[in-house]
Amino acid sequence: MDPSLYSVDQVAERLGLHVRTVRKYVRDGQLKAVKIGKQYRIAHEDIEAFTGLPLPATSREAAMRHRRVEVSSIVEIDVIDAETARRVATLLTAAPASRDSGGPPLRVETAYDEERARMKVIVLGGPADTARLLEYVSVVVEP
Repeated sequence: MDPSLYSVDQVAERLGLHVRTVRKYVRDGQLKAVKIGKQYRIAHEDIEAFTGLPLPATSREAAMRHRRVEVSSIVEIDVIDAETARRVATLLTAAPASRDSGGPPLRVETAYDEERARMKVIVLGGPADTARLLEYVSVVVEP
């Protein structure tokens, strides 16, 4: 159980009701509340008892439960020939399909500048998947 106390405004917002409606429920005894000073405070379990449902999580609470960690990496590879760049691009774009972790999706973009013999690789994903992908790049492009 959550020992939190909520104001009438907070309860109204969480339940999608008007503040006056919540106050009316408190005054009529339908929603149990404690008066502290001039304001009512409503316990978490009393809100759940009133609605008959678990109290919806706030966006912050939901974010804490579903926290994700993502990594953004840009790799620039100089002096790379077109054939090697094509091999690297094929390897990297196929890698997200073969991953087995349940983390955030792995996204890979590649671009090759033939005039400068330079390749850029952009990787967005979880730390473990990104590290594994960068290892692939290292193995393929280092002599």
